[in-house]
Amino acid sequence: MPASIRLAYLKHYPSVWAAALEGGVADVFPAEVRGAPLNLDLRPAYAPDRRQYHATLILASLLRHRPDEDAKILGVTPVDLYIPVLTFVFGQSQLDGPGAVISTHRLSNEFYGLPPDDGLLLERAIKEAIHELGHAFGLVHCPRGACVMHASSYVEDVDLKDPDFCADCRRGLLD
Repeated sequence: MPASIRLAYLKHYPSVWAAALEGGVADVFPAEVRGAPLNLDLRPAYAPDRRQYHATLILASLLRHRPDEDAKILGVTPVDLYIPVLTFVFGQSQLDGPGAVISTHRLSNEFYGLPPDDGLLLERAIKEAIHELGHAFGLVHCPRGACVMHASSYVEDVDLKDPDFCADCRRGLLD
């Protein structure tokens, strides 16, 4: 495990919400978890034809801001992310690598025409943060539907997962 996990907020998030996200991540990972705003220019990652941001380009830019070589960094952004082979992604990570990024864009009820629900948005963001950090720690997708490492194609898939690893993934994380 690294000495620290840095959550880099790529746009303003309310401090109470950010603190709760950091706490949710800290509940699962035995590392120091700290958050900080990061002024990262996302314009080079914008694809006007898709009206989305290329997650891989954001991740590459984000990695230049790791606090030290032993830390993991997770970018948190409200912009809609994609990778070329998929319509959208909730997040992206480097498998067994130093960084990851998640988007709250499609995790919010408002995207689906529903009333805002900050509590649900936070629950979803915690799950996605843990999921992408799990990849950064070398875990792959899990076949168990309740495990946080189960793949999510839809927001409903995120809702069905627990905000923690199954026993097998937990063992894989600690190996």
